[in-house]
Amino acid sequence: MYKVTIGLEVHCEVKTNSKNFSSAKNSYSEYPNENIDTVDIGLPGILPVANKEAFKKALMMALALNCKTPDIVMFDRKNYYYPDLPKGYQITQETKPVGVDGYIMVNVNGEDKKININNIHLEEDTASLDHFNDYSLIDYNRAGVPLLETVTEPCIHSIEEALAFLEALKGIFLYTGVSDARIDRGEMRVDVNISLSKDDTLGTRTEMKNINSFNSVKLAMETEIKRQTELLDKGEVIEQETRRFDEENMKTIRLRSKADAIDYKYYIEPNIPPIIISDDLIDEIKKEIPMLQFERIEKYMNEYMLSRHDSEILVKDKKVSDYFDETVKLGLTPKESSNFIMSVILGYLNKFDMTIDKFFFTPNMLYDLITMVNKGEISSKQSKEVFLKCCEENKEPKKIVKELGVTQITDDKTIRDIVIKRLDERPDLIEDHRKGKNTFNYFVGEVMKETKGKANPSLTASIIKEEMEKR
Repeated sequence: MYKVTIGLEVHCEVKTNSKNFSSAKNSYSEYPNENIDTVDIGLPGILPVANKEAFKKALMMALALNCKTPDIVMFDRKNYYYPDLPKGYQITQETKPVGVDGYIMVNVNGEDKKININNIHLEEDTASLDHFNDYSLIDYNRAGVPLLETVTEPCIHSIEEALAFLEALKGIFLYTGVSDARIDRGEMRVDVNISLSKDDTLGTRTEMKNINSFNSVKLAMETEIKRQTELLDKGEVIEQETRRFDEENMKTIRLRSKADAIDYKYYIEPNIPPIIISDDLIDEIKKEIPMLQFERIEKYMNEYMLSRHDSEILVKDKKVSDYFDETVKLGLTPKESSNFIMSVILGYLNKFDMTIDKFFFTPNMLYDLITMVNKGEISSKQSKEVFLKCCEENKEPKKIVKELGVTQITDDKTIRDIVIKRLDERPDLIEDHRKGKNTFNYFVGEVMKETKGKANPSLTASIIKEEMEKR
């Protein structure tokens, strides 16, 4: 049995109006080379200008990841040649990244786990290559897009932990608004480092680069762990190398040896001056960071007494979590609000492929609807019917209830008169009840039939029980 050690390097594009060091538009486009300028394609004499918005969002992400931030931030040149790197170097951070020594908490199989982060740094993305049989094409739309790279320590020891970290990291990007983290558009990409050993020492690692989906990350890790296990079982040596995951054939393929670290000849980018980070700027950014998923789950479980399952569903989308929080602020109990959101609202949104921020039915409307149920004005079943009608007609719950005439009958005398009438009609069933047969539900049904379902169910049951005991 071998101990698995995993380290992750996650690249995520930052959501900004323009690119990291140029004024070109930072926007996804399916048209090649649409969003480019002279800086992006590395023409002679170009000068980069740091993007303030990207810089602030990078700092926000560093703080959200509990990183230490430096007094100044510097950019460096990482020198290497590849067709997707038009300048022959990448502007990145090596000397003074925006954050070091951070961590995030994740929950794996009910156990909290701390994942340590070595650093997070801001750089520029490369162009993208499309390879064909005898030629390749370069699309510079992605070149220069601000890119945040988050590098973990080699402290992850299972596939489950790795996936939990990726989900948590994606959640932080979405909650802070730093990135949309659209995996289908290549906005979030993962490099996976894996080693196996028989003790707590680190084994020889292999690296798999640019994996574009969490499911592919899972399959790649499973495949590489299996490959390394089989080699070690046979007494063979693991080589330090970079490999590619071939998902179609479910195997990893050697790309190149990684016996020595590549000498990128880093040096400080001479065209971008150091950026001073003031305490005021840090305080300003901290105020903009919302309560994140892990903390919200803890709050929902400990303060609101919701289950972990329910809490995790509610926080998966920040907009849903904010919607839920607003209903609780209005006065609904967390349980009744979460039950309706999860069982009714989320189902409706999924069915019609909608997001809750584009949803007609507001937290105030949910408060009004559930309040009517609590007051006995409508039944729980009717509340779902009213909800659907509200969404169909874009009308508030109170107006729909009035138009449909579905208000419950809660008057004791009205219901009692109907109950007595039905009991008088069927003395045989009352006798059957005395003999132990269940005839109670028959009378409930009769009352509901006569009132067209408007009689308050609990009051109806109470009166039937009371009147049957008198006979």
